[in-house]
Amino acid sequence: MQTISPPGRWRRRATEDVVGASAGGDARLKRSLGRLDLTAMGIGTIVGAGIFVTTGVAAATKAGPAIMLSFLLAGVICTLVALCYSELAAMVPVSGSAYTYTYATLGETPAFLVGWNLLLEFVVAGSAIAIGWSGMFGATVESLFGLSLPTALTAAPADGGIVNLPAILIIAVIVAVLVGEVRLTARVTKALVVLTIGVLLVIVAVGIPHIQVGNWAPFAPFGTGGVIGGAAVAFFAFLGFDVVATSAEESRNPRRDLPFAIIGSVLVATVLYIAVSAVLTGVSPYRSLNNEAPVATVFEKLQMGWVGSLILVASVVALTKGLLMILYGQTRLVFAMCRDRLLPPGLATTGRRGTPVRLAVLLGVVGALIAGFVPIGVVAELVNVGALFAFALVSVGVLVLRQVDPHRERPFRTPLVPLVPLLAMIGCVVLAATLEPLTWARFVVWLVAGIAVYLCYGRRHSFLAESLPAPAPSVVQEVR
Repeated sequence: MQTISPPGRWRRRATEDVVGASAGGDARLKRSLGRLDLTAMGIGTIVGAGIFVTTGVAAATKAGPAIMLSFLLAGVICTLVALCYSELAAMVPVSGSAYTYTYATLGETPAFLVGWNLLLEFVVAGSAIAIGWSGMFGATVESLFGLSLPTALTAAPADGGIVNLPAILIIAVIVAVLVGEVRLTARVTKALVVLTIGVLLVIVAVGIPHIQVGNWAPFAPFGTGGVIGGAAVAFFAFLGFDVVATSAEESRNPRRDLPFAIIGSVLVATVLYIAVSAVLTGVSPYRSLNNEAPVATVFEKLQMGWVGSLILVASVVALTKGLLMILYGQTRLVFAMCRDRLLPPGLATTGRRGTPVRLAVLLGVVGALIAGFVPIGVVAELVNVGALFAFALVSVGVLVLRQVDPHRERPFRTPLVPLVPLLAMIGCVVLAATLEPLTWARFVVWLVAGIAVYLCYGRRHSFLAESLPAPAPSVVQEVR
């Protein structure tokens, strides 16, 4: 029976109300994406610049040649989480991803914190990718044309420059794509995905004949702990499959296509990451891979200049694609939070093309300012902790909804419940436990800031807060 939650309890929106709220009003997205579009967006986000950078760093500092097992472990955990995502995405095909699912299962307070931490993941990752794009673009221009871009225009003030102009410009270009119809974003993504996967297949094909089996010994020089630590770093390379879930409201048939795209994109990425890491550690000793461009470095040593140039261009493409999907995901996440009035609802208005123009521009400006004027160091672990927090709660959400709403139609059912959700949750906790204490300290600061925003604004202005005095109690359910 549906009731209004008494004071002090976490307020939860019924799944039918979450879906119904997305069907009308000005804050409504246009359903234009098919199964191929969604899968390409998932692969496009996961198979990004991480495959050109994370593989080498994780092998050199964490796992050695056993980085292949690290990627396998990270891929298995992501697959388990993806199975949980798929059940909730098919049941609640609404923009917002883990935030929306948590709202419908665990309640408003956990949902806000999940959304707040996913916002950290998207904003920090987007700014970092833009800065990386600037550096890679400069290296590509210098390699292909012999031109060196001035430091004053390619670095933040703290790094000896005035402004990182390329980082700002690429964000501006991406925002221009995002404010257009979502089909434009899908077309651009599919083209970039095809190019990136093509280059990765070339890397594997060219590298296999040069593999020296002796480079794989010792296979696990850092032991089991190194494999797990490598998986924690490698997990950063898998982030982004939840972007598919944020596009649920723009999918033509979300109940059928979302599970396919979420699970499919994770499986494709896992195979590609294992193949590339096998080639890298087989061609070159793992200790030599600890640099900003390990793939390009390995092939330069093989005196294959054309492959090195191809990799530089592919890295720029991969970064562009990754940035496009990250900025897309963050606008859809904040869109859902604004529509629920946990953040200012005026930002959730969509334009005539059915896209949240105001949010795209606002978040683009914030990202451009960070990328242009703030030096960003290693952010992978900070991004990871926010994502792992959200993924663990999604796994719990599947278990909770199976108990409180067991008879609801589930177009896709997570197999082997409760085993799969429990393993997904345990996997996220284990990976999170390997992160540095400083990472956790920064996460706590961000979490405290989020709690303050929720208590001062979100809890008083939310959709559910305004519904409490209403005579019809069907909007709110009690979480017992």
